[in-house]
Amino acid sequence: MKSTGIKKLYYSISEVSKITDLEQYVLRYWESEFEQLKPAKNRAGNRIYTNKDIKLILYIRQLLREERYTIEGAKQVLKSWTPEVESGEQLQLLPADAQPAHAPALEAAAVHAGSERNLREDLLEVKSLLEELLVKLN
Repeated sequence: MKSTGIKKLYYSISEVSKITDLEQYVLRYWESEFEQLKPAKNRAGNRIYTNKDIKLILYIRQLLREERYTIEGAKQVLKSWTPEVESGEQLQLLPADAQPAHAPALEAAAVHAGSERNLREDLLEVKSLLEELLVKLN
């Protein structure tokens, strides 16, 4: 399919879910928790997100998942946050297993992805050892 060069102004919640690699229910929950995240709604009542909304979501994701802030801590950080000037950047929908290259928060996460995977594997191994120990004790 040819690119027409027309930039998309609004994204549906399903598109934002794919772009940010977050579940739709997480996006709706964050909307209730963070006052800065208020996507507009169309006539049908569906959420319509702008690039600015998506950048905010990526920043919230970075604060909560990578920098390990609590929701209250992230709210405090966001009080002093000012969004970047709109660059007109076109965001892309990628397959579920692909990482969006345009998201700085996700680029930073990619650096630590290997160590996070190793940490997860280590934790799963410790969990299984503890379960075995519990079985032996019983």
